[in-house]
Amino acid sequence: MALQLPPLALYIHIPWCIQKCPYCDFNSHAVKQGIPEQEYIAHLLADLDQDLALVSGRSLSSIFIGGGTPSVFSAEGIEQILTGVKQRIRCDSDMEVTMEANPGTVEAERFAGYVSAGVTRFSIGVQSFQTAQLQALGRIHDSHEAINAAKLAQQLLHSQPLQSFNLDLMHGLPQQDLAGALADLQQAIDLAPPHLSWYQLTIEPNTAFASRPPVLPPDDTLWDIQQHGLALLEQHGYQQYEISAYAKTGQQCRHNLNYWRYGDYLGIGCGAHGKITLPSRNAILRTVKIKHPKGYMDISRGYLDNREQVAADDRPFEFFMNRFRLLEPCPITDFTAYTGLPLSSITAAITEAEQKQLLTVTDTHWQITAKGARYLNDLLTLFI
Repeated sequence: MALQLPPLALYIHIPWCIQKCPYCDFNSHAVKQGIPEQEYIAHLLADLDQDLALVSGRSLSSIFIGGGTPSVFSAEGIEQILTGVKQRIRCDSDMEVTMEANPGTVEAERFAGYVSAGVTRFSIGVQSFQTAQLQALGRIHDSHEAINAAKLAQQLLHSQPLQSFNLDLMHGLPQQDLAGALADLQQAIDLAPPHLSWYQLTIEPNTAFASRPPVLPPDDTLWDIQQHGLALLEQHGYQQYEISAYAKTGQQCRHNLNYWRYGDYLGIGCGAHGKITLPSRNAILRTVKIKHPKGYMDISRGYLDNREQVAADDRPFEFFMNRFRLLEPCPITDFTAYTGLPLSSITAAITEAEQKQLLTVTDTHWQITAKGARYLNDLLTLFI
């Protein structure tokens, strides 16, 4: 069956941070000898030039500038990037442009400049409002700076053209108890962000925490934090729409929605991933760019580290691995449209998921149940 084109987004990776946090397993690099901002911008745009043939004639619905810490770049640098993108590819008139930012004083003072550059949404990496916890997490800001950054974003929200902002907040922090976790969450809610990302700290391989694990709360405390936190968020009008994402009505992150709905996205910058649908070839491509900044900016090499087609047998698992992170109903027609496979290829798996009460099924939609969300790995295993 013919593949249909989903919406298209662009991810831009800026890999530098002031210092590497001990829990972080993202592709980020501590600043040692200054940031080659202009050189890197030139490479980002050249990288995009090489990818344009994959998306000829299509337009962007969203841009996400992630890291690393994109706010180590100047407002002028961010404007150069966005201007260069808009010169190369058509953009929707209401395109969402999200930029991750640290709440340190220097970055916060630049917020207005980033908005003037074209950013419409910030994602602010607060993680905690407790200075002791921030120090344990290796963050370079304190609680006062975190609150000030959120207040500044709120002021820009009222003055436009900033359209929204997100606060990133962790729970299950080293030696954190229920009261501490809920105090953090209440502080975030009091700052009235339109969107909250609230997720549990996990120890990832190849991080400083993996080699020197901190003492994390016991499972019973983690469960209590999760349940009381959900109730608190609901009480204040935040709707959970993804496993760790909560938003006021109409404030979901459009870039993330496209990702989880199995949309397409170009990825430019160090280690950036992309996923592109090519109906003419009945193909879905996965791309990965060179990971290390030095290699990425080596003009004797291309930017592409790996490109591969998603095999037809792998498409059901890929589709549902993304789609079932969202709590919204999934239109049944999306499966065939975006995988090119007949429904008959997954009938047995869907039936078993329904029998196990992991899914409910109507004539038009699949809906993950609360049990399905809790046992998501068991649900996804059915589609392998």
